Amino acid sequence: MLPNHWLAALRTAPSLLLSGSRSDNVATAHNPHLPPVRIGGSLSLVLPAHNEAENIEIVIRQALEVLPRHTDTFEIIPVNDGSQDNTGAIIDRLAAEDDRVRPVHHEVNRGYGGALKSGFAASRYEHVMFMDADRQFDIADIQRLAPFVATHDIVAGFRMERSDPIHRRVFAEIFNLAVRLLFGVHMRDLDCAFKIFRGEQLRSLDLTTSGALINAEIQAKLRRQGADLQQVGVPHYPRVAGSATGGSLRVILHAMKETIQLWVRMHFYQPPATAPNPRPYYALGDVLLGVGLGILFVFARFFTRRK
Repeated sequence: MLPNHWLAALRTAPSLLLSGSRSDNVATAHNPHLPPVRIGGSLSLVLPAHNEAENIEIVIRQALEVLPRHTDTFEIIPVNDGSQDNTGAIIDRLAAEDDRVRPVHHEVNRGYGGALKSGFAASRYEHVMFMDADRQFDIADIQRLAPFVATHDIVAGFRMERSDPIHRRVFAEIFNLAVRLLFGVHMRDLDCAFKIFRGEQLRSLDLTTSGALINAEIQAKLRRQGADLQQVGVPHYPRVAGSATGGSLRVILHAMKETIQLWVRMHFYQPPATAPNPRPYYALGDVLLGVGLGILFVFARFFTRRK
């Protein structure tokens, strides 16, 4: 006899597996000719950067130009994640020119998740946004997210058209499906690096992953806290300088390892007492994993007996 929480998870499985995102929390419409939408609070912008000397100055200067249209108080936190090029020197020079630029430096590379965690820890303001520093996103598209910041805990962009090689898109779809099944996180584009969070809520998370799985851990834990999510379509632009590392085999294998580790840790995660609407542990992931392992065991026994 299956436990009651497994039975409940099975009853909800069909609708959860077939829906890549919830239809009532996705927005794509946008009129760029409207006046800038004010966020209604202060903002910390975190920019993880590894060997982005060709991009980082352009990204920061654009942010310094655009963000005052949306908020009176902001800071830009570029995180130099052990770069071997001139990234660190560039952000230090920009910080000397403008005290709203507050750099963080890692002497050695700590990974994408490690860079984000350092940026979040350094943030001070009501809302925290992160964006990659490779110019594949445009900070001006914050206009698309801004209308939802006052009413949602998470405003997450999703790439309407990904400007990435086909192998990266395939890996991303597989990864999104795995996270959906194991953690109940339903997002159009989990790893889209264009999101805004409530700062206090984000800083309260004890984040443990250091690699690409950081987005899954954030969303899985905020889901357990009952955080409200709004997804918004944003453009994704081709990389014009520098080189991407997120689709390398090493990064993918590390993400697979961290996925298993996170699945184990989420069994013991308890939302804080201040969580707005805490949710129970997502048991469907256990059910599906158990079914999958059972099928593998049956096949293994079948082929063993044939021999």
